[in-house]
Amino acid sequence: MLNEDTRAFLTRLAGARPADEALWVEALTHGSTGAARNYERLEFLGDRVLGLAIAEWLHALGTGDEGKLSQRLNALVARTTCAAIAREIGLGPHMLLGKQAREDGGQDSDNILGDVMEALLGAIFLEQGFAPARAIVRKLWTDAVTGQTGQRKHPKSALQEWAAGNRRKTPEYRLIARSGPDHAARFTVAVAVRGIGEAEATGSSKQEAETLAAEEFLKRFG
Repeated sequence: MLNEDTRAFLTRLAGARPADEALWVEALTHGSTGAARNYERLEFLGDRVLGLAIAEWLHALGTGDEGKLSQRLNALVARTTCAAIAREIGLGPHMLLGKQAREDGGQDSDNILGDVMEALLGAIFLEQGFAPARAIVRKLWTDAVTGQTGQRKHPKSALQEWAAGNRRKTPEYRLIARSGPDHAARFTVAVAVRGIGEAEATGSSKQEAETLAAEEFLKRFG
């Protein structure tokens, strides 16, 4: 069952005291615990609840064509965004992890935090319905939606979101050439999105070249 701190945390989050505590324990439980029920099924449901809530919100804002809307949607429901919101509300200490997962830093893992955040939305949906779940999404995601998430991003992140929004596979980077002495090396990198095209750029580090290549790709094809 839930401890008092976690019960109070969930009551603040959901706006109501948890009714079916087993459901909320399931939402907080990682597979590493060996428990019969973990968050995976609720995360599957919560992902859809979040996606619909955000899609409806973006549509209501009335800006952007389908491609832009898809790009913003993908950014706003991304695991990294969910994890950032989970950190803001202090979710980490309430998650139930196995010993190894805790030792591996699971309490601050983007993957686990993001998944559990979605699982909690799934639990809220099951207990209270879509309208309260949507209201919670609108409360927690306000800064992300009204800010720059999915708009002005690092070129590599922007390209990844662009590819997802256009139903393409993840961009692939490859090192084409390295020249010059170690203290003044130059790296040439190509980035490709299957079915779209490829762009190249050169920089003083592999990371810089990848960033410039992503930027060039977006200028050319975005």
